[in-house]
Amino acid sequence: MKLENKKIGRHFFAFLWTGVRRNYDNLDNLDDSIAKRLGGDQQDSAVEIHLSKMFSEIFRRHSKDEADRLFIVGTRTTTPSLHKVSSRPVKPWFFSRIFLVLAVSFAMLMLLLFLFKSNKAIPGLIFIGSLMVPFSLMMMFFEINVYQNISVLQVLTTFLVGGILSLLVTMTFYLMLPIRTDVSIASALIVGIVEELAKCVVVIIFINSYKLNYIFNGVLVGAAVGAGFSVFESSGYISQYGLMTIFTRSFQAIGTHTIWAAIVGGAIILAKTRKKPFTIKDFFTKPKFYVFLLITIGLHTFWDWDIPDTGLSVSIMQEILDVVIGWFLIYIMIDAGLREVKTLQGQRIVIPREKKRRPVRRPANKDWRNKK
Repeated sequence: MKLENKKIGRHFFAFLWTGVRRNYDNLDNLDDSIAKRLGGDQQDSAVEIHLSKMFSEIFRRHSKDEADRLFIVGTRTTTPSLHKVSSRPVKPWFFSRIFLVLAVSFAMLMLLLFLFKSNKAIPGLIFIGSLMVPFSLMMMFFEINVYQNISVLQVLTTFLVGGILSLLVTMTFYLMLPIRTDVSIASALIVGIVEELAKCVVVIIFINSYKLNYIFNGVLVGAAVGAGFSVFESSGYISQYGLMTIFTRSFQAIGTHTIWAAIVGGAIILAKTRKKPFTIKDFFTKPKFYVFLLITIGLHTFWDWDIPDTGLSVSIMQEILDVVIGWFLIYIMIDAGLREVKTLQGQRIVIPREKKRRPVRRPANKDWRNKK
């Protein structure tokens, strides 16, 4: 079983890595030997997933200065040059502090509602409960963006405007397609297609407008749009179905819209031509994009589908399997993103240090070899 998992990871990464190297071979300052060393030998290696290493910084003490430095990135003066970008395994931690603050705020609002019987706490509960998990995930991807070329303002703009815009596009698509209220496979498929396409369109708009070219950039923008979509959608469901929906919708968000949109965002970068916008032609002709889009549609469909004649345990297993697959794809994107950094740094750092050898001038005399 373990061997089969490694093979699956290897095939997925081999498929993805050809996208990571999509245009590097055509650049004038990329040596073929460097490309082979960075790409050819490593593309067959399995994607290694180490949760303990990735999240090892969460339980360590960090200074206020470390947190402050995270919020000043993305400006013209604070974006690091390429050779200073870290290609080491990412270890986000600040997102856990944001989650803790939101969780404490949610607990205090719960006390306000149930201890003091104050209905004024209900709007706050709806907002904080919907925000807690998606926003924390978005900030995790903000930390993972090692290029640090997207500011907090851009992330928040994408989160708010992108989230609302994706809902508007969703409702527009719903006007064109027949929607049923049941949870059959056909209905779940329509919902998956509509919502994932809507988020995809908005992610493409923001990636093109920001002129982004890196995998981590696409993952972050996708996560921001997905988080905004999740927050506003969950707020609507909680208002409609009651406060108990907070606990299901909030914690289910760990593996739904934010993750799915992040996967699509990374796939958009993989498919687009470097330093050019993502086009309609790319949408229909680049397998590294539409394969991942189809996967996210499948994950969304599987999440919404109520399998006939099954109970709660099967539904929970559905959600767990969906979350595991989604995060597996996220880890593949992260691994590919770090390899992309190494490839780009190979262009900028390794090549300029190579010096051309001067031709050796030999004496005109044919008997020069015999001279001592």
